[in-house]
Amino acid sequence: MVICHAGLPLSRLSSLLLRFDRSAFAGIVDNVDGREAGTGMRTLASRGTLRKRGLRRLMAGALVLGLGGWAPGPRPSRELRVCADPNNLPFSNRRREGFENRIAQVIAADLGATVRYTWWPQRRGFIRNTLAARKCDVVMGVPRGVERMLTTKPYYRSSYVFVLRKDRHLDVRSFDDPILRRLRIGVQLVGDDYANTPPVHALSARGIVGNLVGYSLFGDYSQPNPPARVIDAVAAGDVDLAVAWGPLAGYFAKHSPVELQVVPVSPAMDPPALRFVFEISLGVRQGEETLRQELEGALDRRKPAIGRILAEYGVPLVPPIPPPESRAIGTP
Repeated sequence: MVICHAGLPLSRLSSLLLRFDRSAFAGIVDNVDGREAGTGMRTLASRGTLRKRGLRRLMAGALVLGLGGWAPGPRPSRELRVCADPNNLPFSNRRREGFENRIAQVIAADLGATVRYTWWPQRRGFIRNTLAARKCDVVMGVPRGVERMLTTKPYYRSSYVFVLRKDRHLDVRSFDDPILRRLRIGVQLVGDDYANTPPVHALSARGIVGNLVGYSLFGDYSQPNPPARVIDAVAAGDVDLAVAWGPLAGYFAKHSPVELQVVPVSPAMDPPALRFVFEISLGVRQGEETLRQELEGALDRRKPAIGRILAEYGVPLVPPIPPPESRAIGTP
């Protein structure tokens, strides 16, 4: 986020002068008309005197404006400079239709700022070419504690999910369900080298490999919303179910031509450290503690509005696990 002191641009100064010009000469005409009504005569001398008075007013006004003494003047503007993907619904797009676009707008309004985007495809090199290059100051929707960034407290917590057609009547809730060995499972792969996402690691560790169907997380960027292809495959019947990141699955399931079911995966983690549930935060550059605190304040104040946006977009939320000392005896 940066603070800019907006000076008075030439176009603004010109319009103000034009307004001042009209009002000054309107006063002259009013005076002339008044004199005519009172005396029944108007001389060239009186016209000249009035014109000189009007010009003196106009020049005085221009001098005040030129010296910056005009009040109240433009207020300093503030920008929330956001790094975002221009083609990545439900998170963001250039038309600002994603839920991260909406949340950025809510935060900016709270801080008395406007949002300005730096657009870059969210794939390898995204942080290097945006946040690290200082072209923007905030990254929306990053896992809490991610490397190379300072992250805020989380504003939502979600999970990888199973996505199934309801008319198939499949009741799959766990990676350990034996039926997964007999179903075609759509999974997302990251990058051109087809690196594995957490669900692929989980299924592979259980010996479920030959029936996996891979879909690139980035896909064909010339098409709208490339990550949605794995959800489209479930709706079309190309796969029996898919495993995808919850916010992506929840949004496209809501917009699917057939009714889809979204179920958080179980378990929430495979030992020793393979997680399927993530707390999502805002990211800023390392060392920018003041900005992080400002953003956290806005997240606290706008929590209800943010919650409504997440619900509108179908983001499946997972409640935080309470610390052990706060759990009641006998509860899991």
